[in-house]
This record gives sequence, C-alpha cells and structure tokens, in this order.
Amino acid sequence: MINNFIDRMRLPFHKDKELRSALYNIFGFYPHRIHYYKLALMHKSVTKRNEKGKPLNNERLEFLGDAILDAIVGDIVYRHFEGKREGFLTSTRSKIVQRDTLNRLATELGITQLIKAGKHTPSHNSYLGGNAFEALVGAMYLDRGYEACMRFMEKRILAQLINIDKVAYKEINFKSKLIEWCQKNKVLLDFKLIEQKKEGKNSPVFKYQVLVEGLEGGVGEGYSKKESQQIASKLTLQQLKRKPQFIDAVFAAKGDRTKMEEEPVLNVPDTEQKTDFIISQTQEEPVEVYTDTAVAKGQTTAAVEEEDEFDFSDIKATPKKISSEDIIAASMSEAYKD
Repeated sequence: MINNFIDRMRLPFHKDKELRSALYNIFGFYPHRIHYYKLALMHKSVTKRNEKGKPLNNERLEFLGDAILDAIVGDIVYRHFEGKREGFLTSTRSKIVQRDTLNRLATELGITQLIKAGKHTPSHNSYLGGNAFEALVGAMYLDRGYEACMRFMEKRILAQLINIDKVAYKEINFKSKLIEWCQKNKVLLDFKLIEQKKEGKNSPVFKYQVLVEGLEGGVGEGYSKKESQQIASKLTLQQLKRKPQFIDAVFAAKGDRTKMEEEPVLNVPDTEQKTDFIISQTQEEPVEVYTDTAVAKGQTTAAVEEEDEFDFSDIKATPKKISSEDIIAASMSEAYKD
C-alpha cells in the first residue's frame, strides 16, 4: 500500500523513466524498487501521510544510510590504511562522512536538484543535499544490498570524486570552526578541563568539555590539550547541527544573559553636592545641643534645665580648716544681729 502510494507521487520529473535515468547516472545501475528512491528524495517539508497516519519523508532512510555509510567507509579506511591507529582511522572516516563532504558530493552528483522540498524551505538549510545523499544510500541498501553500497562508494565516490589519501592527512580545525561560529552568533564559549591523568608511566591524558553559554557540550579525551579540545569541539558542532533542542537551549540561555545585561539601572547616582556640613547663619533661634547624660537617658529638656539649675552635687569645694577663734567670732556676730 505504501509502495503504491509513493510510486504515484509527483516528483520534479514527468515520468519514472526520467528518475531511473537520473539514478543510473548517479549510481551506475537502474533501481529495482524505485519507491525507496522516491522516498529518499522527499524532504520533511513535503511530508505525506499514509492511510495509517504515519509520516512519509526521507528521515528514516537518512538514519539508515548514515549507519551504512559509517560501516562501509570504516571498512574501506581500515583496509586502505594498514597499520594506522584507531584515532587516525576514526578521523579519516569522519572527514569523508561529515555533512560538508556529503553536501558537496550531492551537488557534484546532481542529487540536490532532484530533491522534492516545500516552497518555504529555508534557503540556509545547508544539510538538504547531504541528508538526501544518506537517504539514497539507505534506499540503495534496501533495494540492492550492502555489496551494491560498497561498490558505489569504492568505484564511484572514492575512485572518482574523493582522494582518500589527501582527505586523511588534511587537518580540520574543529575548535577554530566552533570559535568562529560562537563569535558570529555572539555566544559565550569555554573549554573546561574535567580530568588530567597519566596513562602508563609518561603518557598524559587530558579530558576537556565544551561549555556553550554554560550548557554542556561535547567531551573530548586525548594525549594533548589540543587533541582533546579538537574532539570536544567536533562533538559540540555535531550537537549543534543534529540536535535542534540543544541549539535552541543555547540561544535561550544567550537571551536570558543579554536580557540581564541590558536591564536599566533604576537608581541613578545623585550628582548634587550636599552642603549639610555648613552651619546656617540665618536661624532665628540658636539650637541648643545637650550632651548631658540625662538627655541621653531620655529626660525632657525642661527636666534637664531644672536639674542643672538646682543640683550642685557634682560641684565639690576644697575643705578649709576652721579655728576656735573663728567659731567664737561667728557666734558673737550672730548674737548681736538686728
């Protein structure tokens, strides 16, 4: 039922004969079950639904093709570079199956112009061709099997379009690419050292994690800081490309940060110089200042004034010695008063 539905879909060519001819020019053979290839060329922007309501687009075939490509290119690289270490083989395979390479291959092979996409598909969708390339490999696997995919990659791609030796020794600076992307988008980037240890006696191992706007990105482990940061940067770029929720979270965090930075300061500092230290000469009555302990204890000003007027207890005179003659004279004087 699904196959018949896909076969009836209108693609960017008038008849299946034209599609078969175009696929022959790309792969070097005619497809047996063309409905797989039609589905591989359907972008999600033109998703159809079958009788059961399931979406029909190239995303599932893209997933399958991605796995097949990893296996095939890994096989080819393993046999071509005999004796090379795992890290070198992984790096070489990654360079061949990365999105930029697949996009260029899709353009060179004429795949991009066969893709059926919606009119409102963003023009900046740079993964359209690469995704379709992977989906077509998935369709080829279902139609012709693993060996047909292997022959296509060996005879058509690596023999005619890609110099595997040149690719293997070409250094791709993922860290530089990540820094450039962050600078263009004004996004904060940091490399955090998670662990540093020694493998064996003299081999240091570094583990770094990328933080984008404080969010955890890829983690890389290598025998140098540069190597570990390169791996972490590559994994972070893959997250940004393949996980929309991650890039959404990054820009949401950026928005929160910039919003806080741009909030106005409500309390503007006063620029007027205060002169309260100057004593005014125009006051009608002098201001009395009491520093007595009574005021400090909370007594009223009147109480303080009254107490100050009659209380002399704090005044002490120096005692004077009085003779007996002085006492008699004072008594006689008091007796003869009027």
